Amino acid sequence: MLTGFYDAAIYIYALSLLFFISDCIRRNRAAKRMGTGLLAVVGVLQAGALFVRAFEEHALPIFTPFDFLLLLAFSLVVAALIMNLLQRAEFAVLLLGIIGFGVQVLNRLWFSPGNNPLKHWETVHGLLILHITLANLSFVVYTIAAVFALMYLFLHRKLKGKKWTDAVRRLPSLEMLDKYAYSLAFVGTPVLTVSFIVAVLSVVSEGRINLLLDLKVLATLAGLSFYYFYLFKKRSQQHTGTLMAKWLLAGYVFIIMIFVLNSWSDFHRWGGE
Repeated sequence: MLTGFYDAAIYIYALSLLFFISDCIRRNRAAKRMGTGLLAVVGVLQAGALFVRAFEEHALPIFTPFDFLLLLAFSLVVAALIMNLLQRAEFAVLLLGIIGFGVQVLNRLWFSPGNNPLKHWETVHGLLILHITLANLSFVVYTIAAVFALMYLFLHRKLKGKKWTDAVRRLPSLEMLDKYAYSLAFVGTPVLTVSFIVAVLSVVSEGRINLLLDLKVLATLAGLSFYYFYLFKKRSQQHTGTLMAKWLLAGYVFIIMIFVLNSWSDFHRWGGE
């Protein structure tokens, strides 16, 4: 049943993207409505897959890489559906859809539901739920911020070259894109910080102090430093919007690298070690 839900979501997701791409290439309200409807169906199928995983694990399906990415893909679909209600958000919705689709497909190729690798952390089970939930939420927020930063760089380049295309006219202003990206980073960074603090408390409570020097922990600290530096420089207005957008994208790439580090980290034991 899980495979059926998941594979059906991938196929419908791909079809939904085709309609959104069609709308972005040339205004087409019918294509936008069709893409939105199909995306809603994808969200329902993803919710069904999460329900199946919850039934199989008898717990919240968040502890394995497969479940984490499934929840992330579902959250991106929900975010895209909400953003679709806003004006001039077509390209943001499309980019979020592409990222979410990529997460969905790669999760299918790389991981399997498997067993819960964190069952031995019994005494801090509640803290781990909070930690992983906040980490997932921060990933969603950072993804949307990265989308706005990418749109900012695209629009800036077009305006600098005086290329007044239909895509340019359908995008928010540079000021609004910059504001959205900063606001999201401003929200995501404290969320990830709290998630990190909860993780550290979990480690200390379990008496696993040696894990505080784990590569995953150190990389997360570095990733947070990326975003705090961005927020500081943004508040001080010492750099241009293009430089700040590039810094925000660099921070997002680093966050993705942190997730990949799970394979070499003992902190979550997601590498099956």
